[in-house]
Amino acid sequence: MVIAGLSTVVEWYDFTLYLYLATVLSRVFFGGGENALLATLAGFAVSYLMRPLGALVFGHLGDRFGRRYMLLASMLLMTVAMLTTALLPTFESIGATAGVLLLLLRCLMAFSVGGEYTGVVAYLLETAPVRRRGLVTSLASAASEVGALLAVALSALTVALLSTAQLDGWGWRIPFFVGAALAGAILLARSTMHESPEFERQQAEGTVPTSPIRDSWRHHKPAIARTFAISALGSITYYVGITYVPAFLGSVGQVSESEALWLSTVAAVAVIVVTPLAGALSDRVGRRPVLIALAALSALLPLTMFSVMAGGSTVAIGLAAVVLACLAGGVSAVAAPATAEQFPGEGRLSGLALGVTMATAFFGGATPLLAELLVRHTGWSSAPGAMIAVVAILVLPVMWTLRETRPR
Repeated sequence: MVIAGLSTVVEWYDFTLYLYLATVLSRVFFGGGENALLATLAGFAVSYLMRPLGALVFGHLGDRFGRRYMLLASMLLMTVAMLTTALLPTFESIGATAGVLLLLLRCLMAFSVGGEYTGVVAYLLETAPVRRRGLVTSLASAASEVGALLAVALSALTVALLSTAQLDGWGWRIPFFVGAALAGAILLARSTMHESPEFERQQAEGTVPTSPIRDSWRHHKPAIARTFAISALGSITYYVGITYVPAFLGSVGQVSESEALWLSTVAAVAVIVVTPLAGALSDRVGRRPVLIALAALSALLPLTMFSVMAGGSTVAIGLAAVVLACLAGGVSAVAAPATAEQFPGEGRLSGLALGVTMATAFFGGATPLLAELLVRHTGWSSAPGAMIAVVAILVLPVMWTLRETRPR
């Protein structure tokens, strides 16, 4: 379980690094200018279309041949993609082709992460003590936040220590080389992982599905719909309430690029603290009541928090960012066990792929770009908060009617 969690740290470090360095990459790969940031965010959104495909492919592998082999394959792909990104030529060298190559590598990373997160969630759920499934499975979310923390912290440090010329010339490569080295190390460690006890049971009983995707779609449509709703809230609170915040603060001009990254670092620390607490709370009182409370808070708080970040003091901006981050961390923590428990062990990864990653594709990758467009064209700084609130209101009835899955 420790190795599985550490590998998620690296996967999410590699994947979220792009968004935290969005303003830098917009200059390096898209030439700067008024629309460069939009092009960078659009690349992030387009790459997200690969996440459902990656989840389906890796989910099929995990359901047919074992969780361990699937997790090894996803980490290998991420290692190669990260190292290649660190070696890419820039816009200054090859023009617009640099942006195209960056986008292709982002698609490979999204394909890898599509299977990684659901695979780790299933692995942790299937190896955890029954009474601690919420806590242990939420560690997948916490580990992803540790990866995001490393990404934002190293990004902030790199931006703070280097001049703009140094950063654009060679400094941007440093975080990507670090990510490639970490991924290679975890790939070696992951090779020592044992297979999930749940998959070993299926092998012993001869119940391993031959067509897990088809079986999940045929027999578990309501479960797929429920996981879609839960993950929709988790995705938009995370990608608008956490990862978009540095770009938002830079766009409205409240703080500098370096200050925005340091504020995001503080918010990431808060999420890491909140996540296991929310997972443990769901073990004690149940997944359903915690999700209902978090959905209600998501409908009420984000509008105010984005308004504060657009016009408040540095302290107020930091507090607002922490509130949004804690909200997103709580949803992700409880969503991890709640979605995995919607499916039996047979075909669990395929079911999660159809529900979780489809929601992430719709409400994750494109939402930072949509939020930026709304802020620019409407002049309403609270528009990103309104996006979160609308999704929360729409999914609240699903949370209310959700069947409790906490083992008793």
